[in-house]
Amino acid sequence: MSDIWTMGELLAEIMRPKAGMSLQEPGVFLGPFPSGAPGIFIDTAARLGHSAAIVSGVGEDDFGRSILERLRHDGVSVELVASYPNRSTGVAFVTYFRDGTRRFLFHWDGTPAVLARAPQPEQIRGARYFHVMGCSLMANEAFRREVFAAVERFAEAGARITFDPNIRFELLAGRAVEDIVGPVLRRCSILFPGEKEAQILGGSGKTEAAVQALFRRYPLEILVLKRGKRGCTVYSGGQALEVPAYRVREVDPTGSGDCFDAGFLCGLLEARPMEECARVASAVGALNAQAFGPMEGLISPSAVARLLRHKSG
Repeated sequence: MSDIWTMGELLAEIMRPKAGMSLQEPGVFLGPFPSGAPGIFIDTAARLGHSAAIVSGVGEDDFGRSILERLRHDGVSVELVASYPNRSTGVAFVTYFRDGTRRFLFHWDGTPAVLARAPQPEQIRGARYFHVMGCSLMANEAFRREVFAAVERFAEAGARITFDPNIRFELLAGRAVEDIVGPVLRRCSILFPGEKEAQILGGSGKTEAAVQALFRRYPLEILVLKRGKRGCTVYSGGQALEVPAYRVREVDPTGSGDCFDAGFLCGLLEARPMEECARVASAVGALNAQAFGPMEGLISPSAVARLLRHKSG
């Protein structure tokens, strides 16, 4: 049985090759790259040497086969990834702008990416962590209910629920964030928000006040505030630990936050001190940002160890 699990979309990602290229104009794209935030996360956990599994779906097409081949190659259990012969694999198109913002165009509602069902209790025995990505809750109501059901089953099986809000504002369609993510937060042990996400979920424009509100409202043990190039802050046991980011030559930041989450949880599984967990997470995110594509960074335990020998900041 796997230690780390997730459930959510597996997508083929098609990317503009450089910043400033609009999605609405004809031009060059690169890909397809195996992607989907849950897929990036779980593949990273496996590449770091931990048993990892995903609940998802793909089409019986070239995109689906490429995704499954990559996950299997990297050691992810795909026993609960259904392959649909009469449906196409979900796709996401993405472009970056020169100010660092990005835009996604998703084609996934009604695709195998969001057709998976919550696993049965006997299938998840021994799970240590179940990680949820907020974007997985935004495709449609039926899939959101399945993820909520999975959260309950993993929690009842003794797994700790971990959550990256990963809010895709283009997918909210006027809905309140709390209505979408609330059931996961009420079971959440470890939360990985960005600063804006923490402020939205905590109901305050001031980050520290928002963080404290989140601890009061939900059963959080750890909150890891991701600050991008400024590193992260780990809140736990009433303490706040600042950890700077690793300075690397950034090629493509896509997926680095998902890799960060996996690195932190793998650090916990290895019984590392909290600061070292954050440094591992930052190292993994930095390694991914050095390559073009959402999960193309050269991530391995040895690569992380080499980067850890250099002081971040």
